[in-house]
Amino acid sequence: MTIENDLDWANLEKYKGANLELKKSNSGKDRIVFIGDSITEGWSNFSPEFFQQNNFVNRGIGGQTTPQMLIRLKPDAVHLDPKMIVINGGTNDIAGNTGPSTPEMIIDNICSMAEIAIKNNIDVALTTILPVYKYPGNDEVADPPKIISFINSALEEYCKKNSLIYVDYYSSMVDEKKGLKSEYGNDGVHPIKEGYEVMEKAIKNVIPGTV
Repeated sequence: MTIENDLDWANLEKYKGANLELKKSNSGKDRIVFIGDSITEGWSNFSPEFFQQNNFVNRGIGGQTTPQMLIRLKPDAVHLDPKMIVINGGTNDIAGNTGPSTPEMIIDNICSMAEIAIKNNIDVALTTILPVYKYPGNDEVADPPKIISFINSALEEYCKKNSLIYVDYYSSMVDEKKGLKSEYGNDGVHPIKEGYEVMEKAIKNVIPGTV
């Protein structure tokens, strides 16, 4: 393994080739980039036509946290010259994938991504963290529903204050325990096809022209 790969904490290599090819295409300003973790990455597996028909570009990487997403925002999203970036992240931060993280750190990272996009004249949509009652195999996270609700509320307020699109996946997917409804996911964290259908409906409600 090269030193470059050893240091590729944010996995910038994953989409490097695809990004170069995309820049050569003529889809240009019509494209919308979705950046996130496994919830975003897995979406294309369940519903590839949703991305293909709408000129959506999937730049999700499983297991990633918001600081990793922040590092790769420019090469994987901004430099693709899209008309909009849709950001979904934070659940892996709460689970501690790259070490301890406070809700404020997560909010700051997501808002920083939004501000980078805005500075580059790109529209932004911030999306809710999906409901989680308990992270599988991780009992150390105290009260995930409370943390998720806090972050989602902060993101909604940020969107209102800055006239950004806020995509609410959470409200339609949460159960009475404030976890993910079983019909939308089978591990309490990741959506299955029925869950992605709910998310697609939410996107269609706020992003004009989505089919």
